[in-house]
Amino acid sequence: MASTGAADRAYRALLGTLALAVPLVAALIVFEMSRGAAPTLRAEGWHFIFATDWDPVAEKFGALPYLYGTVVTSGLALLFAVPLGLGAAIEPWLIAHLGFLPLFQGFPFGLGVLNAGLVLAIMILPTIVSLSREILRVTPGGLREAALALGATRAEAITVMLGAARPGIVGAVILALGRALGETMAVTMVIGNTNRISASLLAPGATMASVIANEFTEATGKLHLAALIEIALLLFAMTLVVNGVARLLVYWSFGARRDVAGAV
Repeated sequence: MASTGAADRAYRALLGTLALAVPLVAALIVFEMSRGAAPTLRAEGWHFIFATDWDPVAEKFGALPYLYGTVVTSGLALLFAVPLGLGAAIEPWLIAHLGFLPLFQGFPFGLGVLNAGLVLAIMILPTIVSLSREILRVTPGGLREAALALGATRAEAITVMLGAARPGIVGAVILALGRALGETMAVTMVIGNTNRISASLLAPGATMASVIANEFTEATGKLHLAALIEIALLLFAMTLVVNGVARLLVYWSFGARRDVAGAV
């Protein structure tokens, strides 16, 4: 028993050490990227985020087109993938009957933001389907049976199950969003890679990840390289914000459920 207790303490100490290493590594990443982006931070300041120029020869850099492209393509990915992912998790037979949709047939031609969003949707769809399916499997089936026993329709019973599984589903969606934000090569190949902002989803665009992939190895001058590193820093910050929001949503969902349980 004594040896078991010592092993448990050693295991907890190891886990605690690894947990402390996570914020330290994150801080180191921020420090290194901030140091690399220092030239553009000094030269452009906050103007870097809102400017649209990207001219390595004139050493004028603005990240707004890439911020716009990242947000729009990731939003489109969620728009297409979340309903399909949840539908497939609730009704597994849908997976075998969606092959006729263009979303699953590939795109042999055409470059633009819409194509990038569709590709991202396909890529994050398995994440939403698999995680949501597992979450629904561990949700007590008695909730659905109780709802049906009280006279609820099948759709209403599914709504009850989704409500109980909401925190986990939110986590699955946020995890899929994180992958969409950071996806690089698939987006680079279909988005068109231009720094113009257009209201048309059929127009070419760019994301933060795609501009880094396209220009990092051929950056001309220290300021150009620093601008790309600052875009990487912005992408890292966006990822942290997304994960923080996910934690708050999950915390709010569990808090609301505890309040309901206490009221009952």
